[in-house]
Amino acid sequence: MEEKLKVLVVDDATFMVKAIRDILETDPNIEVVGTAQNGQEGLEMIKGLKPDVVTLDIDMPIMDGIRAIRHIMIEAPRPIVVLSSLFNDGGVTFEALRLGVVDFIPKPSGAISKDIENGRREIIDRVKIATAVNMENIRRVRLSNWNATEGLNERYGFQSLDYLLVMGTTLSGPNTFIRVLSHLPSTLPAAVVVVQEISPKILPAFARKFDEYVPWKISIAEDNLTLEQGTCYVCSNEHTVLFDNDTDGNTRLKVNGGGDRPLNALFSSAADVFQQHTIGVLLTGVGDDGAEGFSRIREKSGITIAQSTDTCVYPNLTHNVISNGLVDVVAEENKMAGIIEFMMKEAV
Repeated sequence: MEEKLKVLVVDDATFMVKAIRDILETDPNIEVVGTAQNGQEGLEMIKGLKPDVVTLDIDMPIMDGIRAIRHIMIEAPRPIVVLSSLFNDGGVTFEALRLGVVDFIPKPSGAISKDIENGRREIIDRVKIATAVNMENIRRVRLSNWNATEGLNERYGFQSLDYLLVMGTTLSGPNTFIRVLSHLPSTLPAAVVVVQEISPKILPAFARKFDEYVPWKISIAEDNLTLEQGTCYVCSNEHTVLFDNDTDGNTRLKVNGGGDRPLNALFSSAADVFQQHTIGVLLTGVGDDGAEGFSRIREKSGITIAQSTDTCVYPNLTHNVISNGLVDVVAEENKMAGIIEFMMKEAV
C-alpha cells in the first residue's frame, strides 16, 4: 500500500481544526497525524511527528503564524500552506509569501459548512502539491525599507517606455517574483506585468505592502489601464491579461476572466504588441503553461529568459520551455535581475 501523506494542522479554533481535518481526510491518501493550537506547540510537534506538510493559521496565541513560519523554516523546514482569514492584511500576506510558504489561501468564512466545502478541492490540491516542493530552494527574501520621500526622482523621474517585461509563474512563485523585482532598477525603460498564482482576494493587500519596499510602483492589473514606465502590474493567474494600443499609440491592459493558459496569453499578446521589445521571463512553478507564448515572443524577435531548474522551488514550468528549446537565456534566480537589466541596456 502507498504510504499516506502526513499533515499537521495548526489552528487555535477547534471547529476549524475539525473542518480542515474532515476536508483533508476525505482524500484516502492523506492522514492528519496531529493538531496544534499555536505556533509554538506546532513547532514542537513538527520535530516529533515529522509531517510531510503543515497547514497553518496566522492569528493564534503564544506564537502566531508569522513567527511560527520563521522558526519552522530555520529549525524544522517543512512545506507550509497557510489557511487564514487575515488575507486583507497586507503585512501578513506579503510577509508569509516573502518567508517562503507554498501558498496563502483565504480561510473560508460566512456559511462555514458550505464555504469550506467549496474550497475543499483547493485545500487538498495545495497540500498534495506541497509535498513536491524543493525545500532547499525556499529562502526568505531579504528586503530593506524603501524611502519614498528620498526616492521620488527614482519613482517619478521620466523614462521612456521602450520595453515590456512580462513575467509568469505559478505555485510558490510570489516569493521568487518578490526577490527578482526587488533587485531590478525601476529606472529601466520598461513596464513590468506579472501573472502569478495568488488568490485575487489576497492580491490587493500583497500589492499595497510590496509597494512599500521597492521603487517600482506596484499596481493591480486592471482593464483599460495605460502602461507606464516604472510601474509593475500584478495579476492573479485566475485572470487573463492581454494588451492593445489605443488611437494615440498608448498600450493598454485588457484584463478578462479566467482562461486555461494565462501565461501563454500574456506572453503571446505582449509579443504581438511590443514585438522585438518584449522580454518574457518564466519563473518557478507547476504545469506546462507558457511554452506557446515563449514561441511567439521568439517569432517576433523578442527575448525569452527562464529560471534554471536547479534554483526552482518547482522545476516543471521552466523545464518544459527549456527542454523544448524555447529559451534564449537560462538564469539562476540570483542572476535574473542583472541579466534583464543587461539585455535592456545592451539593446539601447
